[in-house]
Amino acid sequence: MNTFVLTALAGIVGTAGMSLVLWGISQTGLANAAMIRAIGSMFTRSYDDSLGPGFVVHFIAGIIIAFIYVALISLLAPESLAGTIAYGGMIGLAHGVAFGFLLVVTVAEHHPLEQFRRAGLEVAIAHLIGHVIYGVLVGAIVGLTGVRFFT
Repeated sequence: MNTFVLTALAGIVGTAGMSLVLWGISQTGLANAAMIRAIGSMFTRSYDDSLGPGFVVHFIAGIIIAFIYVALISLLAPESLAGTIAYGGMIGLAHGVAFGFLLVVTVAEHHPLEQFRRAGLEVAIAHLIGHVIYGVLVGAIVGLTGVRFFT
């Protein structure tokens, strides 16, 4: 398979894993980490109509962001599967810290639905965990397939 397809696959797998983790966190009641609904309702301004648009936007973003992860992993040039997974996780950690901060400070503050305007530390931590999972899964696909942008 070519680099584009493998990178898109990594984005799909990473986004699916992240989505499942955030869904699970939401289901436990630990945090309102319903990212797909939150994204979708930014467009629809309705919780009930948010799932479809949220999935589309979230997965497209996940595929696009996978290209950045693969580029960074390629630059870091890990020599083992474990190293590739670790680099993916570390990139996810940095991405999660940045996104968690932006989520709490800006996105939640301006969200059209009241239920997504309250984003405290527990929501930021949930998204941090989700981004680390995304990075680990992208790293795993990169490590297993050998996809690289540069050698």
